[in-house]
Amino acid sequence: QVQLVESGGGLVQAGGALRLSCAVSGRTRINYAMGWFRQAPGKEREFVTAIGLSGRSTYYLDSVKGRFTISRDNAKNTVYLQMNSLKPGDTAVYYCAATMGTSWWSPGEYHYWGQGTQVTVSS
Repeated sequence: QVQLVESGGGLVQAGGALRLSCAVSGRTRINYAMGWFRQAPGKEREFVTAIGLSGRSTYYLDSVKGRFTISRDNAKNTVYLQMNSLKPGDTAVYYCAATMGTSWWSPGEYHYWGQGTQVTVSS
């Protein structure tokens, strides 16, 4: 089993920044790609970004490219999401997830999920 715990969410004004963290515990020796998803009220869960085990491969939702940066520190078993230039449309619950699969954009590909952290961007 793998446990994921997100932190760092909160309320920020448009144009501001937040840094989310995802602490990974449990079977951390297994090689997982890590992803961030978000879900706004009344909407489906949406892929935001993902990162491979080494950190060299990253993928982003088009609307967050240039604003969000995913990174990982394998020594600390932690994944980060730096979010800059936040917009009201970024408001959602953000979830961290782990996968051994390759279709990183698909929620169904992920085996483990965190409980989520709320990000609210005011205009």
